[in-house]
Amino acid sequence: MLKIKEEAARCLYCEHAPCTKACSAGDPARAIRAIRFENERLAAQWFAPCTRADLEAAEQACIHYDQPLRIRELADAVATLPQSEMKAGDVPSLAIDFCGIRCENPFFLASSSICTNYEMVARAFDAGWAGVFYKTICMQEIREVSPRFDVVDKPFIGLRNMEQLSENPYEVDFDILRRLKKNYPSKVVVASIMGQTEEQWIELAHMAEDAGVDAIELNFSCPQMRLTGMGSDVGQNPELVTFYTAYVKRAVKIPVIAKMTPNITHINEPAMGAYFAGADAISAINTIKSVTMNYQSEVSEKQTISGYSGRAVKPIALRFILQMAQNPVMKKIHLSGIGGIETWRDALEFIQLGCHNVQICTAVMQYGYRIIDDLRLGLQAYMSERGISRVEDLVGERLPQFVSPTDLDRETIVYPRIDRTVCIGCGRCYRSCEDGGHQAIVFDTETRQPRIVGTKCVGCHLCRLVCPTGAIGLTKRIAKK
Repeated sequence: MLKIKEEAARCLYCEHAPCTKACSAGDPARAIRAIRFENERLAAQWFAPCTRADLEAAEQACIHYDQPLRIRELADAVATLPQSEMKAGDVPSLAIDFCGIRCENPFFLASSSICTNYEMVARAFDAGWAGVFYKTICMQEIREVSPRFDVVDKPFIGLRNMEQLSENPYEVDFDILRRLKKNYPSKVVVASIMGQTEEQWIELAHMAEDAGVDAIELNFSCPQMRLTGMGSDVGQNPELVTFYTAYVKRAVKIPVIAKMTPNITHINEPAMGAYFAGADAISAINTIKSVTMNYQSEVSEKQTISGYSGRAVKPIALRFILQMAQNPVMKKIHLSGIGGIETWRDALEFIQLGCHNVQICTAVMQYGYRIIDDLRLGLQAYMSERGISRVEDLVGERLPQFVSPTDLDRETIVYPRIDRTVCIGCGRCYRSCEDGGHQAIVFDTETRQPRIVGTKCVGCHLCRLVCPTGAIGLTKRIAKK
């Protein structure tokens, strides 16, 4: 049976996709993108208008470097899935308030290379993004290196970048923000700023407010600033976070958002500093300090420590969001989640841990602004299926499930169970359990069938996680013997 997510992941997501161009009706490229971004139950609508001849032509037109995607099989497989019950006239609103600002949806561009000029942000707004945290504005001259990016795997699970702040003169950037707010009054425009002194923070904040932006984000977190006393140098110092936040809060009337660094052990320390200084919201996280060793990313044969982002950092970002959301002192402050968000399910996890919006960067760098379609559609379908009419009702709903390790149930067990109709006899479960687990699986080399030994199994589920076919599932939770 075709594994549709694995097949869709092979897609190159071509510009002006030849597969769709080859069809007289329908949009195979859009359907495949829906599968990739966790909307497989909605993908059939773009395959449905295609005839068999269309699908065959689309497959022949596929320009994959290896072998064409099995588009006909994808269409057939998607048609057998339960379809979303969301009706055209019953689409939930994604609108939500963020520190007193009405947002049409919770999806924002994160302050980065994806939003460095008017034309880029305007295209994102036209595509459906609710707002932008514009690339950080400062008063220093920014001179970037080349190359400035490196990746881990392709499609990459992690991106390392050596990029700093906006290279535009600050007057140019504030004029861009002014024009964006004038031409897109319903969109949310946030000015991200970074000063080096009290006077610079205040002056930048005044200019941002004068430009008409909705809010100001204080970048206390960039990990690769070449000047001391800026970026994560500040974010690692709760006292400086408190002082600079207080200076800006006294200087402006619009909401102030403090952006936290993950390059710290206890994020609540600087976060509480910002909170007590009057911050209206906290955004987290920025990139994580990292090193990659690819010689092709060297700058004149030199390397440096710089920021890491992408799917690999999401669990770390969620940890920091959880710690702040669980802080009883900061219960009322709004959170903006950042880190490894690609799909609507990723965004949902941040929202369920307490975020009122999410910021996305690396996924846009890979796939473009167009991913907003699946972000919105997927979240709406999820809300519709649960009968939820407001995004607000999802905010923090999973917080009660998170407890300290001492409060976890240690008196029960969930055994894994092998589905013989799906198992292909590869033996991966046996090898992993034998060398990395509790030697609780026996493997018959003649029949190529694994068997779980209940007296040895501790219910760790390593076997289930390494199984390539999904043949290992769960049993009911029972008391330990």
